[in-house]
Amino acid sequence: MNKREPRPVEAEKGPQRLENSRFAPANRKRLSPPALRTFLAIADLWRLTEEQRLLVLGYPSRSTYHNWCKLAREHGAFTLDVDVLARISAVLGIHQALGILFPTERLGAEWLRTAHNAVVFGGRPPLDLVTSGSQDGLLSVRRFLDGARGGLYMQPNTIDEAFTPYSDTEIVFR
Repeated sequence: MNKREPRPVEAEKGPQRLENSRFAPANRKRLSPPALRTFLAIADLWRLTEEQRLLVLGYPSRSTYHNWCKLAREHGAFTLDVDVLARISAVLGIHQALGILFPTERLGAEWLRTAHNAVVFGGRPPLDLVTSGSQDGLLSVRRFLDGARGGLYMQPNTIDEAFTPYSDTEIVFR
């Protein structure tokens, strides 16, 4: 029996899937050391304890974590699983968003440690969600900050306060 190839129209009907090569061991092995080194630098900036670092990474054993750190510092080879790389990616996104929203890294790190009254944080510091141990907590903070970068949620800063809105006459279409 011959299997027929799906026609392009049929292929488009299904959900869009990530390319499997993204998860290939060779790609994860290539990305793992620089990803972990970057994570460690951000964790130092945010003053995360070892326990918090383990929670962010999905709670690997301490010996595994220390082995990864040693290999990363020595530019050795190791392969993180997809979950750990996704968690590190969320941390990188949070760090990037803080860099856009705040004029200094210190102020961004302070924001993470300051209680916030947005519903998602429930009056607690965003860092509590980041270090909750769940990937959802990391992604919730990342999504919140992505929204803030788009102008939602955050209080105006000094640059915003000095902004004079455009009038309709200043908008020119060509």
